[in-house]
Amino acid sequence: MEQRDIEIFLTLAEELHFGRTAERLHVSTARVSQTIKKLERRIGAALFERTSRQVALTPIGRRLDDDLRPAYRQIREGIDRAIASGRGVEGVLRVGFIGTAVGQFLHQAAETFHARYPACQVQIREARYSDFLELLRADEIDVMLVPVPVQEPDLASSRHPLARRASVSLEDLAADKVLRPRSLPDYMEESLIPRETPTGRPIERGPEFNTVQEMLSLVGAGKGIFPVPAHARSYDMRPDITYVPIRDGLPRERRLAWRATAETSRIRAFNQTVCDFVAARANPLTDPGARNR
Repeated sequence: MEQRDIEIFLTLAEELHFGRTAERLHVSTARVSQTIKKLERRIGAALFERTSRQVALTPIGRRLDDDLRPAYRQIREGIDRAIASGRGVEGVLRVGFIGTAVGQFLHQAAETFHARYPACQVQIREARYSDFLELLRADEIDVMLVPVPVQEPDLASSRHPLARRASVSLEDLAADKVLRPRSLPDYMEESLIPRETPTGRPIERGPEFNTVQEMLSLVGAGKGIFPVPAHARSYDMRPDITYVPIRDGLPRERRLAWRATAETSRIRAFNQTVCDFVAARANPLTDPGARNR
C-alpha cells in the first residue's frame, strides 16, 4: 500500500466527504474515489458505505483506520522530528486566537512548544470574528485557533477539539434576539447559532459585533443574548451579565486553522504540541455549559 493511498484513506475517514478530502489533499475527487476502490479491491471488502447523502466507515474500514492511524502518525512525527533536527523548527510562528480564555491556553501551550523547539519563538495575537480569515489569507498570521468549523478550500485545519460540549434550553434562544459575529460565512455562524430551535421556531438575529468585548457590552446593554462556552463565566465576569446553563447545548469545538499552501514544519509541530498538551492535562477550556443573557 502506497503512502499516498494511506493518506487518502485516513483523510477520507476523518472528513467522510470525497470533495473535502480532495480539497484538503489537493487532488481530484476522481483520484480519491479511484484510490478507495483500489484499496477495497485489494482488501476484498468495502471500507466505506456510500449513499447520495453521506459517507460512513464500514466495520472493516473502521478497524483499518484504527490500525493505520497511530502508525501513520508515528511516521509523520518521525519525519517532522528528523526535519526539526536537520533543518530546525526555528524562526517565528505567529499564532492568533479569538476569546479571552483561549489566549491563556495558547500561552501555556506555547511554553510547552518552546521547550521542545527552543529555536522557534511563538508570537500570540488576538483576532476578531470579522477579520481572522483575512489575517490568515494575508499571511499576517500563520495559524489561528478558531471557535468554528473551517470549510474554506484554501485553508487547512486540525480535527482535534480543544473545547468540549456546552450544557436554559435551546428553545429559549427564540425568546430574544441573538447577537451575531460580523462577517462570518453562513456555515460558521450557524455552527455558533442555529437558524431555528429543535422544534423549528426561528431564532431572530440581533446586532452584530466584532470582538468578544463588543458582544459582552451589547449583552450588558440588553441588546440581545449569545451562547458562549462555559469557561466564559470564569474569564469574562461582569456585573451587568448573567450566565445561565444550557441543558441541551450544542457541541462546541475549537480548532487550529492555517493556509493549506503555507503549511510548514513549524505549523505541524505546533499543532502536534497543542494536541499533546490537551491530551496530557485537564483542558482549561472545559466546564459545564453556559450562555450569557
